[in-house]
Amino acid sequence: MSLKRVSALIAAALVAGAVATPASAAPTVAAWASADPCAMYVGAFDAAGNSGGVEVVATKPPTGKPGSKVKVFPVKESAVWYVSALTGSSWSYGKVISGTGLYAAQISWDGVEPEPEVTSRRLGGGWDRFTQIEESQTGYLQRTRYFYGLRDDGVLFRWNLDGFKALGSYPGFGAVKTMTMISGTGTYDTLLATTRGGALYTIRIPTTSPMKPIVKQVRAQGWGSFDSLVAVKCGRQSTLLTAVDHDTDAAYLYAVGHATGLTTPIQNLGKIPTPFPGVTHHAVAGETDDLFGE
Repeated sequence: MSLKRVSALIAAALVAGAVATPASAAPTVAAWASADPCAMYVGAFDAAGNSGGVEVVATKPPTGKPGSKVKVFPVKESAVWYVSALTGSSWSYGKVISGTGLYAAQISWDGVEPEPEVTSRRLGGGWDRFTQIEESQTGYLQRTRYFYGLRDDGVLFRWNLDGFKALGSYPGFGAVKTMTMISGTGTYDTLLATTRGGALYTIRIPTTSPMKPIVKQVRAQGWGSFDSLVAVKCGRQSTLLTAVDHDTDAAYLYAVGHATGLTTPIQNLGKIPTPFPGVTHHAVAGETDDLFGE
């Protein structure tokens, strides 16, 4: 599937969610059943170094359509990838960990050559100890954006993406297994994370310094089998969430209402009927997509 199609799909999903949701109220999970289905593209990197993914539509049960694969290079972890398209050309780009390095990678189609061009730029070393990476997705051209990395000793780090300036760290996240961004505002970012014990939490990180995350439990158990979480916005204040089990290459789709701790509404839409092979999965988003899941 072309990146133009991916970009159009995401745009259509957000429009559909906005039309279905009254401006004066946060959407409930029940509203999803009557709204046009939202959709997401879940990117993936497999053990052979291929980039690919699955187009997921929030029907019940959900539907999934595999995209084409592109040979890139071995990737250990990936943050969100962005897509852009012009007439006759398109490209996607994101940050990945490969070996000991963090890279800014790009896959470009010029509309002429049969194969895309893959390029990368090394941003720094010492990243082999990081188990998770993610970045702000809101207002790509409008606000300060932050990059987050979770090290294997449980320390969560933050950088300003403008010049990659270090902005502090916070310990105590050694139990986190996987995480994804669900909110990005001018005053905070929010990560949704699972623990190895199976719990589900939100981690709100105010943009103020020093870095002081605010943690709330969303569910006490039931999420321990998932190795990747991938989220996109659907509606004004809700989240479409794909949760992937790397041991079985299976994924499940969830409609998640605006996060309010243990009262957060979550609806399991079912197993996605498409295998999800890969060593890491990530969201594919438009350049100006914003998230407001908490």
